[in-house]
Amino acid sequence: MSEPERKTLPRKGAGGRAVHDIGGLTLGPIDRSEHDLALWEKRTDAMLILLRDNKRRVLSVDAHRRAIESYGEQEYDRITYYEKWIRAVRNLLVEQNVLTRDEIEARLAQVRSKHEKAGRKAAKEGVPW
Repeated sequence: MSEPERKTLPRKGAGGRAVHDIGGLTLGPIDRSEHDLALWEKRTDAMLILLRDNKRRVLSVDAHRRAIESYGEQEYDRITYYEKWIRAVRNLLVEQNVLTRDEIEARLAQVRSKHEKAGRKAAKEGVPW
């Protein structure tokens, strides 16, 4: 019997474990302090609840997890918990033809412009796809 095709990338030096499978590895200290979530993190959580609810069912928990587990090692280690979540949502919405990349980029440009005009800090670059 042939082995199924691997859908996750292996972590270097982790004995064949996937990039996201970091339990028990020595990767440095973990910040266990309580902290307030930023507004965008709260909105990301709310968006996931709405996209997964029984009526809409736009995204499934399994699809969201698959998207996060497909990140490469450098990307997975570099970005925060909620950055993983929001990138996965964005990628799944495009993958499932709910939105296009162009629609997302155009809306981000509008929001960025609005923030800049209001004198607020806005990231110049987009999030890598």
